[in-house]
Amino acid sequence: MDVFRCPRCATIAFVESTDCSACGLDIGLHPPTLTMRAAPDQGTDVDGSWWFPCGNRAWGCNWLVAGDAGSGRCLACRLTRTRPSSDDTLALEKLASASADKRRLLVQLADHGLPVVPWYEKKGGLGFDLLSSRSDGARVLIGHANGIITIDLAESLDAHREALRISLGEPYRTMLGHFRHEVGHYYQWILVEQTDWIDECRTIFGDERASYKDAIARHYLVGPPLDWSDGFISSYASMHPWEDFAECFAHYLHLTSTLITSGAGHLSVKMEGVPTIPDHEIAPRTSYADATMDDILGDWLPLATFFNRVNRAMGKHDLYPFEIPEPVARKLDFVHRVVTSSRVPVPLGSGVS
Repeated sequence: MDVFRCPRCATIAFVESTDCSACGLDIGLHPPTLTMRAAPDQGTDVDGSWWFPCGNRAWGCNWLVAGDAGSGRCLACRLTRTRPSSDDTLALEKLASASADKRRLLVQLADHGLPVVPWYEKKGGLGFDLLSSRSDGARVLIGHANGIITIDLAESLDAHREALRISLGEPYRTMLGHFRHEVGHYYQWILVEQTDWIDECRTIFGDERASYKDAIARHYLVGPPLDWSDGFISSYASMHPWEDFAECFAHYLHLTSTLITSGAGHLSVKMEGVPTIPDHEIAPRTSYADATMDDILGDWLPLATFFNRVNRAMGKHDLYPFEIPEPVARKLDFVHRVVTSSRVPVPLGSGVS
């Protein structure tokens, strides 16, 4: 994913930007090309087709929607199958925040070339139920089932999310992390379990046909194995092969997003005197599609060490508080091979229903 820029003055824009911070131009993301375009109310011509600002722009959505899409809402917004009621103002505010993370996820999936088939086009297609446990007191279980990812919007509240992180003993918990984890379940289901990848996956991660109900009961009753860190990226990953794959998929997205963003900014880091890292300079790439997992980890380990030092200099916790032992590197390698072999030409399509 290259740096987004204003189409008029070339100033750098964030993936969530609705206007240029320098010249003030209203801008929007054109999904098929993953580029920023002018976003006037009357629409803009992109290669002979008209694109218009999403109908949810007032709620922060900066995506464009094709004039012949049959909807005033963009693809990202139409992927939301269920949302809070229109009179639930607090939940709608959190919906806007979570939707920004959802769009960031979709941009990264498209950058990796992963297929995104909407729930309304195909049974088992990707969709999102974005609900709030703060709305009516009903419990919202974050998870994935048959293509639909359920997210609790209450986790957009820092205090709520941090309390859960501490109670569960997690070193890291973000809304974007939830999206990346749950979409890992989705892609394991469509790209692995329904393909020839499944046998190797079971060899590396374990047999996903083992009782999930029993696994989750055991995990919360007795906790993870004492030596879980020898073979898993997180204690939660040790619960069941499904969770192991989803955690590794999420971390693969963490690593590649941070590396590619650093590469787009022409960052280079020279590490010296770190026992586990060779003394050399690394310059992250803007794409790892043709790289090996060894290449990715070779760039990642010094970069993560550097960013952890930067965070500590600001009095914050490590940016990446995880270790990657050899068994986890092998799992990440499997995820990388599945992702790179599953690329499609235009992941987000034309925006037409």
